[in-house]
Amino acid sequence: MNHLLVTSLLLVASVLAGCANQPSPELRPYTAEESRELALEALSRRGLSFDEYQQKKAELLGQPQKAFAFDQHGEMNAERGLIQHGHSS
Repeated sequence: MNHLLVTSLLLVASVLAGCANQPSPELRPYTAEESRELALEALSRRGLSFDEYQQKKAELLGQPQKAFAFDQHGEMNAERGLIQHGHSS
């Protein structure tokens, strides 16, 4: 009778110990899209100036650097070639 009791307790203890273990996270390499998203999230948290942020973002995305310039009024003019109706350019 003692052997049956000891065997049952060991079986219950091993089942409970197996259930208590957390499964390990799946270890797999990040895809290129996931890596790019993580890099963009980290970039947005760095507190860079607008120009630095745009430059680093263009590097990460592999896009050509857009030229941003200021006009004579001290206002930013990101779309220089845009013709607005009713306004002379």
